[in-house]
Amino acid sequence: MLKRQIPNLITLGNLMCGVESVFASLATGDVRLAAIWICAGIVLDFFDGLAARLLNVTSDMGKQLDSLADVITSGVAPAFLMVGLVEQPLRGTIPMWALGLTMLPFVLMPAFAAYRLAKFNIDTRQSHSFLGLPTPANALIWVGLALAGYAIPGQAMAVALAVVALVTDVLMVSEMPMFSLKVNFKEMGWRHNSVQYLFLIGCAAIVAVSRQWYALSIIILWYIALSAITQRRHAE
Repeated sequence: MLKRQIPNLITLGNLMCGVESVFASLATGDVRLAAIWICAGIVLDFFDGLAARLLNVTSDMGKQLDSLADVITSGVAPAFLMVGLVEQPLRGTIPMWALGLTMLPFVLMPAFAAYRLAKFNIDTRQSHSFLGLPTPANALIWVGLALAGYAIPGQAMAVALAVVALVTDVLMVSEMPMFSLKVNFKEMGWRHNSVQYLFLIGCAAIVAVSRQWYALSIIILWYIALSAITQRRHAE
């Protein structure tokens, strides 16, 4: 019985990391600390599935619990993170209706994440690859900005980030194919892993050029762009 609960305990750790992130955003306004908690939750999100497979204790309950945790850590927590990052510098500089409209894509993030995760649970097409942007990947876009200590320099940038958030919200529930990051270890050549290798080369270049935490955000945008190019080519 204890063996079967190990992956679930890791999943609950993921959920609690999301809760801690929300507390950090609300109680202290420390966006970096909030971002670190999200990162910790995403790491645990990776290990709960791995633990379930290694222990051979996968279950439908674990799958549902994992989605509930992801709604908090990769949906609710990033929303609070970005509202804290964008709203405070803009308050008092623009009308309240405009501020609310700018915040709307971030406020809607948990709803889109929840819809995606519910859809993912019943969609058998996504066992080896993805349709739409995974919720942890979306969360990492905003985590990268927060870890970099990014400050919103003006209204134009705030609106631009809101537009990006709206696009990524829609991408989470879209039918856009997204390639898997898993490398085919049985066939390590370029032919069978070309997209994954291109992605890794791009990631290395982004990190080398930027050398900042916001490279994490750019890497996820690179993942989206490469998926759009390569998966459309495969579909044709």
